[in-house]
Amino acid sequence: MNKTIEIIGAPATFGQRKLGVNLGPDAIRYAGLVARISAIGHDVKDSGNIQLPELDLNKFNSEQQGLRNLDEIVETSTRLSDAVSNSIENNHFPLIIGGDHSIAIGSISGISKHYKNLGVIWYDAHGDLNVPEESPSGNIHGMPLRVLVGEGDEQLVNISNYTPKVKPENIVLIGMRDLDVGERRYIKEHNIKTYTMAEVDRYGIKQVMEETIDYLKDKTDGIHLSLDVDALDPVETPGTGTRVLGGLTYRESHFAMELLHNSKLITSMDLVEVNPLIDHNNDTAEQAVGLVGSFFGETLL
Repeated sequence: MNKTIEIIGAPATFGQRKLGVNLGPDAIRYAGLVARISAIGHDVKDSGNIQLPELDLNKFNSEQQGLRNLDEIVETSTRLSDAVSNSIENNHFPLIIGGDHSIAIGSISGISKHYKNLGVIWYDAHGDLNVPEESPSGNIHGMPLRVLVGEGDEQLVNISNYTPKVKPENIVLIGMRDLDVGERRYIKEHNIKTYTMAEVDRYGIKQVMEETIDYLKDKTDGIHLSLDVDALDPVETPGTGTRVLGGLTYRESHFAMELLHNSKLITSMDLVEVNPLIDHNNDTAEQAVGLVGSFFGETLL
């Protein structure tokens, strides 16, 4: 990779109910993110954290139009979209560190305007494909991918004044093991390429990643990786807010990142849902940094 890797922090906690994920970007930096990427030989620019709405604990989890913290997420998404778009205009590789997964609304909104057919790899335990009327919780971190395909709250759908940001046929879901009824229906109706943990067990992570790359490479002109650390099994990676047992192992995920690096197709990345307040000794942030190292080409020899 000959692009400067630009780190953009988005310390947002508005998309879900647990405090602490807003500390994720700083925990990831503290775990040695910049040094790890620089040691591989890349140029790194840490642009710090974007300015976010004030976190008012008296209003946290407020509902607007049935959605929790909607106004704050609209503002966050707009600012993040602008920052990420600017990064691409400067010919940088944007690495966005969160924050909860609602930040993908902003990051992908800023990215997709620069591509005709953006592909998205959603590496996660959850599909994040809910719409407000079907969401069991009203938490927007369970809705970003559906927003990005053009469905949901009008303000969120139209971040950066265009929609949709991604087509269903350009999405691959990996690591799925907790899908709501509406999400299952949407995946089936739109034939979204999906690898549940059953498929990962059956085929192995090597085949899953190779099929993902083959599926996206010829019909997209850029591929965004959105990596939620809850894709990994919480026995190994406890510092995240929506844990689901039976996930991907740390070693499997390292190999997945190595295969994505070797493909030379990934053009941007999110790393989200690290919550140091419920972690053990910052282990989850350190593991996240290790995965980023593999993604950017780190090898033992």
